[in-house]
Amino acid sequence: MAKNSTKLTKQEKSWILYDWANSGYGIIVVTAVLPIWLVAVGKNAGYSTADTTAFWSYANSLSTFLVAIAAPILGALADYAGFKQRLFTIFTTLGIVGTAGLALVPNNKMWWLLFVFMIANIGYSAANIFYDAFITDVTTDERMDRVSSNGYGFGYLGGVIPFLIFYALRGFMSTTAGVMFGFVLAAAWWLVWTVPMWRNVKQANYLPLPAHPIQEAGSRIVKTVSHIAQYPEIAWFLLAYFFYIDGVNTIFTEASLFGKAVGIDTTTLLTVLLAVQLIAFPFSILYGRLAKKFNTRNVLIGGIIVYVGIALYALFIENAAEFWVLAILVGTSQGGVQALSRAYFGRLVPKDHASEFFGFYNIFGKFSAILGPVLFGAVAQLTGRVQLAAGSLIILFGLGLGIFLALPRLVSKVQAKQPY
Repeated sequence: MAKNSTKLTKQEKSWILYDWANSGYGIIVVTAVLPIWLVAVGKNAGYSTADTTAFWSYANSLSTFLVAIAAPILGALADYAGFKQRLFTIFTTLGIVGTAGLALVPNNKMWWLLFVFMIANIGYSAANIFYDAFITDVTTDERMDRVSSNGYGFGYLGGVIPFLIFYALRGFMSTTAGVMFGFVLAAAWWLVWTVPMWRNVKQANYLPLPAHPIQEAGSRIVKTVSHIAQYPEIAWFLLAYFFYIDGVNTIFTEASLFGKAVGIDTTTLLTVLLAVQLIAFPFSILYGRLAKKFNTRNVLIGGIIVYVGIALYALFIENAAEFWVLAILVGTSQGGVQALSRAYFGRLVPKDHASEFFGFYNIFGKFSAILGPVLFGAVAQLTGRVQLAAGSLIILFGLGLGIFLALPRLVSKVQAKQPY
């Protein structure tokens, strides 16, 4: 089927299904079960909710930091023939094994739980470098908004199904058994739905394999960085992305602990998180359609502005009803902002160097995921109020929005200074 058809191709569908596959990890491990479980384990160990929030934030930051420093070389290596699939498989397997391994950690070992989580998170984060880069292999520039938005949209729906299974069955188990079941379920879901990606998605754009790939990859990175002025739009977009995606990721990782800290009971919190997933599914796809009508850049700016409002509103959250409003607002824009950012960047990069550039895309995303949780955790620990911690994220959204709004003018200035 031609890629200009209105229907999704087999490769596009298989690529989208990986977002469906790893979203069970996203909602069960990162957003819902593990952070709530950590609060309970932390209390048993004598730690306050604010302290546990800080430890969880630091574990997220450290694991993403390790991926961030490796992202450029991993991305550059993945541009060589055969490497993208190989590296994707290695890190996906690490993530799946780490997720299943969470179920083996005793319920009184908080530090071991955080360590195994970091292993799983490294696999999850690194695999996404190659998954994101595969978008240039499976579709065209014209279809990229749609395919990327469908990936995030169906990813949210794919996260809902294992979460619903967990939600329905946990009442028939002890608390500990229910948590362990959730971890195993997330790992199994991830494994099964990754199979279409492994079977059908191939690297279409690549560089010839050199005699010394690691050395050559390093040289390419140095050359790209030294000639970054040749790519001013990419450079300025990455800086804007660094700030605003930091806020998006931080809200995602801290949502459960925020809810617990403002007094939301576990059942209500799980229901809210489920609702967010259901809301995010149609809105992610809607963002893709709006981008086709109103331009990707304009719709992306609108999504960032929504997040500025979310950060301001978080300052005043005191009860479950207000938390519901906050969650719904997040659900309307989270997937759309992520999807259009990926599609916008995918159009900018040279296709045969896509993995290298997506390595930089991910290093900015991962380093941003270090700053945000540290900011959130530090403010929560210093003030004892998670509302102030969430409100502090307006700094990140404001910086990202300001740079993105100024991007055309900044690019014009750089191009005007370039010799011809």
